[in-house]
Amino acid sequence: MKRTAKPEWLKIKINSKHQEVSKLLREHNLITVCEEANCPNKMECFAKKTATFMILGDVCTRNCRYCNVSSGQPDKMVVDDSENISKTIDLLKLKYAVVTSVTRDDLKDGGASYFVKIIELVKEKGNCKIEVLIPDFQGDLVALKMVVVANPDVLNHNIEATRNIFPIVRPKGSYDDSLNLLKRVKELNPKMITKSGFMVGLGETFDQVVQTLKDLRNVGVDIVTIGQYLQPSKENIEVREFINPKTFREYTKIGLELGFKNVYSGPFVRSSYNAEEIYKN
Repeated sequence: MKRTAKPEWLKIKINSKHQEVSKLLREHNLITVCEEANCPNKMECFAKKTATFMILGDVCTRNCRYCNVSSGQPDKMVVDDSENISKTIDLLKLKYAVVTSVTRDDLKDGGASYFVKIIELVKEKGNCKIEVLIPDFQGDLVALKMVVVANPDVLNHNIEATRNIFPIVRPKGSYDDSLNLLKRVKELNPKMITKSGFMVGLGETFDQVVQTLKDLRNVGVDIVTIGQYLQPSKENIEVREFINPKTFREYTKIGLELGFKNVYSGPFVRSSYNAEEIYKN
């Protein structure tokens, strides 16, 4: 398939003010999804002294076709990054932090206990809000409950794609299982803010995007993010369409009409992009 040239609205402005965050991450041997997933917003976020910390290593047990994170068999010895992340949050004087992970199907609790530890460390200090972007824990309700009880300020789990596209790009996951996880969170704690996000430009239709918004709202999701899929490497699935910014604005309008507290929709939007601003709004 011939590659489609990127439109002007997808040209990234270079920002050189990101060195401080990069330096701190290296000093504390921390991994960010910003770097591992080759996020287009990396330099902008680092310049603002924000980053999405990734725990449980840098090797994922899944092999999603859109993702640039390495897949395979992770090291059985899990490095606990909780203390280093907590120190880095202090050094950067963050008021809002996002923590995610690779999917670790090889761990008994899917890594839930590591999420709990970092949530508790951050909340103990009381000067920083924390959002966690969690995997599906293979439907393990006990693992999910551990994270919910730890009481993060926002619990995020991405649906990733519309129902028809989901099995193509995420064959080891389940659209309905992801919806059920988000529903379970609200059953466990109705007051917890839930969030989910997905990509467009993979071959879905406008109506299918609207249906995904309805599906997410029907399970009580409060915040939704929608962004343009950008192929991170030649090994990943190709972009089928570059969505016009006007269409993203239409998705925002429809999402707000459906009752979401906030809808963040645009070409460069990613799940944790400007997470603090979205939370405050």
